[in-house]
Amino acid sequence: MMPLIEKYLTKEIFKYFGIVLLTVVGIYLAVDFFQRIDDFLEADLPFSKIIRFYQLKIPSVIVQIAPVGILLAVSIVFGLMNKNNEIIALKSSGVGITYLLGPVVLIGLLLSLLIFLLSELIVPITISDANRIWNTEVKKKSAVTSKGNNIWIKGNRFICHIIYYNPANSTILGGTLNFFDNDFRLTRRVDAKKGVFENGKWIFYDIMEQKLDKKSNHYRVTFLEEREEPFDFLPEDIKRVVKKSEEMGFLELYAYIKNIENEGYDASVYKVDLYAKLAFPLVSFIMCLAGAGISSRSKLKGSLSVSIFYGICGAFLYWIFYSFCLSLGYGEMLPPFMAAWAANLVFLCFAILVFLK
Repeated sequence: MMPLIEKYLTKEIFKYFGIVLLTVVGIYLAVDFFQRIDDFLEADLPFSKIIRFYQLKIPSVIVQIAPVGILLAVSIVFGLMNKNNEIIALKSSGVGITYLLGPVVLIGLLLSLLIFLLSELIVPITISDANRIWNTEVKKKSAVTSKGNNIWIKGNRFICHIIYYNPANSTILGGTLNFFDNDFRLTRRVDAKKGVFENGKWIFYDIMEQKLDKKSNHYRVTFLEEREEPFDFLPEDIKRVVKKSEEMGFLELYAYIKNIENEGYDASVYKVDLYAKLAFPLVSFIMCLAGAGISSRSKLKGSLSVSIFYGICGAFLYWIFYSFCLSLGYGEMLPPFMAAWAANLVFLCFAILVFLK
C-alpha cells in the first residue's frame, strides 16, 4: 500500500499536471486555429473536417507540451509545500527531501514511457492524417507523390523522379527529368546525380541528357558537368511530401535509414531524429527533478510565482539548447547521437545539482 506522503504527492502532481496540460493544449489549439482560419475558409473546409484535423493534432501537441506541463505541476506542488512550511514540518519529523524524490522520479519515468509509447504508436498515424488533410484538402496540393524513398512529380508535359531528397540542404540525389510533347512522346530525358537549389533556381550536376532528334527519330546523348534546368517546384513543394520522421515509429525510421544508406546516400538528418525519439521522452524525468529541486529551495519560500517563473525559464532554455543541438546535428557539425542527447545530459546534471543544493 502506498504511504500517505507519496499518495498525496502523486495525487497533487497529477492534478496540477492535468490542469496545466488542458490549459496549454487548449491555448495552443486556439492560437493555431486563428492562424489557419483564412486557409480553412478559402478551402471551404467543412467544420466537421476542421474538428477532425485538430483531433488528429492533439496527440502530437501533448507529446510536445507534456514535459513543460509536468515541470510546472511539480513546481507548483513543491512550491506550495515550501510556502506552507510543509517541507520544514516533514524534515522536523525525520522525512528528508530525498524521500520526497521517490514519487517524483517514478512519475517522471512513467510519463517518459507514456510519451515514448504515444509518439511511437499514435502520433505517426494521427500526424500523417492531419498533414494529408492540410496538404490535399486545404492547400489543394496533389502534384507530388511519394512511395518509400522515391518521389514522383507531375507537371505540364513533365514527370520527375527523385530517389532521395535531403531537406537539410535542399539537395536532390538521383534525379530523372522527363519532358514530353503534346502527343506525350518523350522528347528529352535528363539523369542527374545531384541537384541543388541555389539563388532561386535548380542547378543539376553530373548530367546525362538524352534528346530526341526529330529528323532521325533517334536520341542524342550528351554528358555535362552541371546545368540549370527548368524545374519549377520549390524545395518546400518536395519537402512536404517526403515522409517526415514524426510520421514514422522508431523501427520504421530505423529501416528507412538503412534503406537510404544501402543506396549510398547520407542519412545523417534522419539519424538525428532517430536518436531524438529516444532522448526527448526522458525530458519529462529531467523536468521533474529540476522542478522539485528549484521549488523546494528555502530561499524561494513564500514565493510560489518565482519558483514557477524559474521553472518556465528552465524549460525555455532547455528547448532552445535542444533545438540548437539538433540543428548542429542536421548540419553535420555534431554526431547524430550527441546532437540528440547533449541537452539531456547537460540539464540532467543541472537538475541533480539544483536538487542536491
